[in-house]
Formats: sequence, C-alpha cells, structure tokens
Amino acid sequence: MKEKNKKTFSHIDDLGNARMVNIEDKKITQRKAIAIGMVKAQKDTISLIKKGGFKKGDVLGVARIAGIMAAKNTSQLIPMCHNIPLTHVEIEFELEDSGIVSIKASARTTGKTGVEMEALTAASIACLTIYDMCKSADKSMSIEGIRLIHKSGGKTGELDFG
Repeated sequence: MKEKNKKTFSHIDDLGNARMVNIEDKKITQRKAIAIGMVKAQKDTISLIKKGGFKKGDVLGVARIAGIMAAKNTSQLIPMCHNIPLTHVEIEFELEDSGIVSIKASARTTGKTGVEMEALTAASIACLTIYDMCKSADKSMSIEGIRLIHKSGGKTGELDFG
C-alpha cells in the first residue's frame, strides 16, 4: 500500500516492475514542452557554421531536421514513452561568437500525455547532429545543459523550470 504524499515513479508498478503508464482516463488538453541544450565549440567552428564551411552541408539545417525527426520517433527510442501524434515541433538555434550554439526545441500536441520527452529528445539529437557534423574541425566540442525549461497542459498546468 502506498503512503500518502510519498513520491513514486510512475513507470514502476507496486512490485517494482517497469510499466507503461495508463493514460486512458486522462483529459485531452493542449500540451507543450520546451527543452534546451548547447554545444560548446571553438570560435573558429562557429565561424565555419555561419559561413557554411562544412563538407557535410548546412549544419543547422541538418540539425533542425534531425531534431524534428527525433521528436517524431521518441517512442521508438525510449521504451515506456507513448506514441504521441505531434501537432508541431520547432528547433531554434542561436550562435554566439564566444563559441556556443544554443538549441531550443519545442513540441506540441493535443492529447492525454505530455511531450517533455519529445522536446528533450529533439534538443539532444540536434546537439548530437551539430557535434557529428563539426567533429572533423573541432575535437574539443562538448554538449551541455540539456534540460526541460517549460511544460504546459494536463493537471499540473503550466510550469517553468528556468
């Protein structure tokens, strides 16, 4: 028996087994999530991205497509995620001359469960794609700060995580 006010993992049953959460009784609401991440690189790498100087092509264009595709396929990558019909996915980039590519990924749906994992997956894969496309020129890159900064919809309403 569960204690009142005791936090539990929703994907673990009373016997400790992994499970998919049953969402059939949840209300359909508009849901949105925003995740961010960054790729730290050398200043010269940022210049090459801006100039389109990579043989593999348009770094940010390919990363945008990769992030969108990743969001759409999240349930294939993360075992207990529901297959969610996304209504919108957007990937934004900001290039800083200091050597940072900031990534912001947002995902939306109208449904019974949130899209946090889709936004986080989109941001992660966009970062990984930038890394992959630029690694020939910059071996010192790092991927950092991937996290959820906003979610809305469902019974918890709107939450900002900064």
